[in-house]
Amino acid sequence: MTTFVLVPGGWKGSWAYEAVIPLLERAGHTVHALTLTGLRPEDDSATVATANLDTHAADVLRLLDHAHLTDVTLVGHSYAGMVITAAADRADGRISRLVHLDAFVPRDGESWWSTANQYFRDMIAVGAAETGYAVRPPGGTDPRRRPHPLASFLQTIRLTGAVDLVPRREFVYCSGWQDHTPFTELRARLDADPGWQVHDLPTGHDAMNEAPEAVAALLLDE
Repeated sequence: MTTFVLVPGGWKGSWAYEAVIPLLERAGHTVHALTLTGLRPEDDSATVATANLDTHAADVLRLLDHAHLTDVTLVGHSYAGMVITAAADRADGRISRLVHLDAFVPRDGESWWSTANQYFRDMIAVGAAETGYAVRPPGGTDPRRRPHPLASFLQTIRLTGAVDLVPRREFVYCSGWQDHTPFTELRARLDADPGWQVHDLPTGHDAMNEAPEAVAALLLDE
């Protein structure tokens, strides 16, 4: 049995994986899906304003501690690639597999902002203009999305190198949104790195909802 910890991308909560979770549980596995600090419906303005990348990495580590989790498959979508990288680097060997689901894979000293493309930087700048600390969700129809803490997009990551010791590291490249994806160069870099396994999915960025069966199949691949 595998223990999965699923971390959503920007503006989203645990519900982002709602189509995938039952597929994993039906296969007999344990699944924990997180809603990060500042993205919970009950979070006040001060909580949103002060949440950053370290806060979100601590959310993951707190779950590992409280649920006494080891040998974890840690999955992050989009922005959450930053989060799972930071958390795995600090998890004292409790992560056995990292899956970056069309997600950022930062190196030490990088930030979401420094690795994003101009399309996403413009989106963040416009979205943060109203408050200066929270980025309103981009256009879309899901009312559950929340303003995202700006500081988490801007804070640089500090890595010790421990994340590179995770036994299994995977990157899933969603090829169905070529006009806007920031991950094309990243895919090429990781594909050339023997420490990484790269998968391709012919979906848009929201693969968990566009192709939940395909995402679940990748996660269940032993």
